[in-house]
Amino acid sequence: MEYRNLGASGLRVPVLSFGTGTFGGQGPLFSAWGRSDADEARRLIDICLDAGVNLFDSADVYSNGASEEILGAAIRGRRDKVLISTKMSLPMGEGPHDAGSSRQRLLTSVDAALRRLGTGYIDLLQLHAFDAFTPIEEVLSTLDMLVRAGKLRYVGVSNFAGWQLMKSLAIADRHGWPRYVAHQVYYSLLGRDYEWELMPLARDQGVGALVWSPLGWGRLTGKIRRGQPPPANSRLHATAQFGPPVREETLYAIVDVLDAIAMETGRTVPQVAIAWLLRRPTIASVIIGARDEAQLRDNLGAAGWSLSADHVKRLDEASTVMPPYPYYPYRIQPGFARLSPPPV
Repeated sequence: MEYRNLGASGLRVPVLSFGTGTFGGQGPLFSAWGRSDADEARRLIDICLDAGVNLFDSADVYSNGASEEILGAAIRGRRDKVLISTKMSLPMGEGPHDAGSSRQRLLTSVDAALRRLGTGYIDLLQLHAFDAFTPIEEVLSTLDMLVRAGKLRYVGVSNFAGWQLMKSLAIADRHGWPRYVAHQVYYSLLGRDYEWELMPLARDQGVGALVWSPLGWGRLTGKIRRGQPPPANSRLHATAQFGPPVREETLYAIVDVLDAIAMETGRTVPQVAIAWLLRRPTIASVIIGARDEAQLRDNLGAAGWSLSADHVKRLDEASTVMPPYPYYPYRIQPGFARLSPPPV
């Protein structure tokens, strides 16, 4: 397993990490993702550790805290062998302090997450969304308190816009508070929006990307084909409404190329899709998920080998779309193109 520094920090993370959204299985979304209990979770974590994957990502909203509880139970007795990443800020209830990143919410939520995880510290805490109702200074000063108290070691964000992340980094620098070293983002062959603004920002500011849904919300598994309905056991029947939108013709064009490259390399379609991501700038780790051992072992096969330059070129061409304004002039107009290098 290859390890990379998480952004400009000294934290080394595996290029593949494991997402625990399949632990617990509560609610309409997470029950469709998976229903792993502590025993099954322990087995999946054993497989991950044997492969060198030691970073496990969760969130308080995953099955209303059950994911963190099961993760904590599954790593009991080997906390020193794993890195725990979790997220908070999304609503956990209807009360006035059940959502957001206020000092009240963060202090309470971190303590609750520590109890569920059965640990004294979180290796990486990420804000799950930008809270426009709380001053950034309040958020960052609270995270500074938590780092100084030893409850957090590194901090990051997820699903931030470029200006939200850049403003936060500037305020952190001004006050000497911990900088965000990670940005958990949606990025796949089916969704390359990350490249337009967030990737250049990450390269400039030393923010490492943790990629969620690298298989395009389950569409790049090799099971979705042109002219065929999704398999009866596909999660898309229950979860498509929660995921990023997709143009069907773009999906099928990408799958055609993935199929061809999978045959040429002797790999599976998911392995090729994830291997493409591992070559992209700023990517520290790609978060893989699995409902069972077979799916996990297949996804782990994305590491330890590389696509050829020709393979990358074909995948790039199949998945490239014209970005919106103000980015497209820098792609197509010579005068603009001279002023800004491409993100990749």
